[in-house]
Amino acid sequence: MSLIRSYAVWNNKGGVGKSTISFHLAARLAETRPNVNVLVIDACPQANASMLLLGGGTTGEANVLSLCTQASPRTIVGYLSQVIAAGAGAALPDPMSFVTQVAQHNAKLTDNLFLLCGDGNMEPMAPAISGAAAAPALTPQSQPWRWIHLILRGLIDNISQNIPTRDWLVILDTNPSFSIYTELAISAADRLIVPVNADDSSRVATNAMFILLHGQTPPHPVYGSWTFATRAQTHNIGVPQIHVVVGNRLTQYEGAATAFSALSDATADTLFAAYQSHPQYFTPRPATSATVTDFRDNYSVPLRDFNTAGVVAAHLGQRLSQMGGGYYQVHGQQVQINSARVTECINALNALLAMVD
Repeated sequence: MSLIRSYAVWNNKGGVGKSTISFHLAARLAETRPNVNVLVIDACPQANASMLLLGGGTTGEANVLSLCTQASPRTIVGYLSQVIAAGAGAALPDPMSFVTQVAQHNAKLTDNLFLLCGDGNMEPMAPAISGAAAAPALTPQSQPWRWIHLILRGLIDNISQNIPTRDWLVILDTNPSFSIYTELAISAADRLIVPVNADDSSRVATNAMFILLHGQTPPHPVYGSWTFATRAQTHNIGVPQIHVVVGNRLTQYEGAATAFSALSDATADTLFAAYQSHPQYFTPRPATSATVTDFRDNYSVPLRDFNTAGVVAAHLGQRLSQMGGGYYQVHGQQVQINSARVTECINALNALLAMVD
């Protein structure tokens, strides 16, 4: 079968809900597209998306720990370690020796949902990954930087080409810091899903995101040649385009009256200015966005009122469609969920799914 698409959920700002969005997006995609396999690659050392997928709460935490502590970890660290130890050009290991079928650990999710589990050892492993990427090229044909940065892309290609059950759709959860493991995730993605908060601090992060992905103009006189943007271009690694901007936690910042807008004015203006000057940074739409209002309509989705019901469902490792009104226990507290809010969450999530092809 084949790869439909790979999406990285990334913004270089913390606290914008990347892991929660990754969980709900993957769970809903797998639920509504039963003929597609959905693979989540958790490239964040916190492994929060993995914990949510593997049962949520202490159950998910225990399941992640179990995968991380196997003799050969069934995690992203286990996979990276084996591939890097074997060296460039070696046969790739069986990806399903490292990928977990989520339903084996969490029966609340569907059997077409798979996970390359996150691992806290990603952080101490980062210098080894960076060192392998920075190794000298011993022949003109060897390109250590390119080889390392395409390891996760190689895993995706291996799975989609050699597991002949269904087509695959991949979601990569990421860390906000632009560390080497984030670079690997970005290099594996076709498109970006960019969560933002509806506040002006997201504007600063948006500017930084473009610099990290595409470089400064003019480049820094000392560090410019060492940036990911420069080296990705040198090694012919494509930078994923921004496909959709997700406004998360809107009511927390703006209140119900203005929560229908996914982006603050400052963030929308910044993104629209980038779109006007560099439209190639964004996936094309049938019609050009001539105004900032057009841009909001074409590229942003608001997750209005997604907080309580969405967070509780994720904490329980549970699909939103399984949630009813009532009280749910979260960290020893009884949290009340209104069934109307659950429906609003599902509708908001469906609006995001409609943009994921």
